[in-house]
Amino acid sequence: MRWSETLIATLRDAPQDAEIASHKLMMRAGLLSKLGGGLYTFLPLGLKALRKVERIVREEMDRAGAQEVLMPALQPREIWEQSGRYSVLKDAMFKIHDRQERDLVLGPTHEEVITDLAARQISSYRQLPRTLYQIQAKFRDEIRPRFGLMRAKEFIMKDAYSFDTSWEAADKSYQAMYDAYVRIFKRCDLNVKVVEADTGAMGGNFSHEFMVLADSGEDGLVECESCAYAANLERADRRLPPQTEERTDQLPSPVATPNQKTIAEVAAFLKRPASQLVKTLIYVADGKPIAVLVPGDRDLNEHKLARALGGVTVQMADDRTIEQATGAPVGFAGPVGLKIPVYADAELKVPRVYVTGGNAADTHLLNVVLGRDAAVTAYHDVVTCREGDLCPKCGERMREKRGIEVGHVFKLGTKYSKAFDAGYLDAAGNRQIMVMGCYGIGVTRTLQAVVEQSHDANGIIWPASISPFQVSLVVPNVQHRESMVAAEALLKELEARGIEVLFDDRDERPGVKFKDADLIGLPVRAVVSERSLADGKVEIKLRTAADKMMVPVQDACQTLVDIVQKGTQS
Repeated sequence: MRWSETLIATLRDAPQDAEIASHKLMMRAGLLSKLGGGLYTFLPLGLKALRKVERIVREEMDRAGAQEVLMPALQPREIWEQSGRYSVLKDAMFKIHDRQERDLVLGPTHEEVITDLAARQISSYRQLPRTLYQIQAKFRDEIRPRFGLMRAKEFIMKDAYSFDTSWEAADKSYQAMYDAYVRIFKRCDLNVKVVEADTGAMGGNFSHEFMVLADSGEDGLVECESCAYAANLERADRRLPPQTEERTDQLPSPVATPNQKTIAEVAAFLKRPASQLVKTLIYVADGKPIAVLVPGDRDLNEHKLARALGGVTVQMADDRTIEQATGAPVGFAGPVGLKIPVYADAELKVPRVYVTGGNAADTHLLNVVLGRDAAVTAYHDVVTCREGDLCPKCGERMREKRGIEVGHVFKLGTKYSKAFDAGYLDAAGNRQIMVMGCYGIGVTRTLQAVVEQSHDANGIIWPASISPFQVSLVVPNVQHRESMVAAEALLKELEARGIEVLFDDRDERPGVKFKDADLIGLPVRAVVSERSLADGKVEIKLRTAADKMMVPVQDACQTLVDIVQKGTQS
């Protein structure tokens, strides 16, 4: 492909709203064009790379035995109400009406549609197991689209769904998809960390996320320094640190803390470390107020709280509810004397002396011992893990990392199949409910994650497997006839061997061409110039190498073919 015939518009500077390296580079290299917040057009270079990611995904899905389908992007509201998820996800959906005023949504995901399909098409155990997948645009009304393709309103996802006769069979389908994901990300040359994850609004019993480690990642995770344990912060557990019991004969005594509402303010005012304070947080769980106690130096994890309470919906109480439950304004809640259920983090189970809110304005209590002075309904691990916490598996310290979620696999169980009566007749003629799994890959996000993980100060460094082109062919001076003739011959030879070449035939300054070549980041660059031809050679340079190779003109094609094939196979 000739540059002069291709729509490639490189930029010297990144757009002002591009915040992370991959977003900046994809815009500067002419892969994307922004239409609006969270909406991007793929330009020729970007689309070529995207199609290669899709091809890898398809090949590995097919290899794992999945079958491709294509479902409607438009979905009737009723199926979301049938699953019970409309009230949960409605704020993230794009909602429209047809001319008959029927409510429709643009699909943010397809669990409802695929389960409805399975209920209609599968009736016997002989049709199971079955895994179906699609690669399709998804739509989510993000509050704050950012980071380019990382958090967009429209994006491309591969979503797959498995249907099995039992949990044991479903485990095999889950493992097959898990293994396929490992192969997909390896072929995309991504360094991926697999972590335990929260199932969230998707539901189900268990899930794993595939995370690309990156400082710019929106997701937090912890990993053990010694064993294989790793988990998203929404899911991560910890082993409790050793604690010594601490008791006192002194009863709770009020102390004036005028206008000192936050943990930091109270700790500074009383000259106590935050770890000696207890936060009392008032939440609403399935419509009823509860109190949740966590150490003053820790943060409550709402996902863990919801799981600990049996999967209920939890949300922070409003000011009025807090005042009704505690008798005090916001900032002074405490567990002593509360008439609502009180749940506490497991770290607080060992008796110790704490400072808590006093349930009165401008007041805190000293010498509070949980269990003695305040009844606790139950203790659960409900805080967010952090750097230095102990691994729940081996007890060694964990470190905190940031990551980009590129894939997620779920054991859904029967949440959707029960809602849609997706059943089958077993060998004895009895009707059973199918056990499901679902498996998503953010295809567009994966593409950008490659750039985020593989770049340098000069531009993108594409892995051979998904690079838009395999070879960058540059003629510094297109007015030099011998250079153009030799380059044209090399181009023809390479394309005849099946090599994808981007031929920079622009009448531009050499410096501009070389900078653009590095910016776009194809795996190997070949330069045909007056200087190289004077010695009968072509200059060849790998994008990742500092040194150049001078190769005889007659050997240039084979050398480039060997480089490309080696890179593709590695």
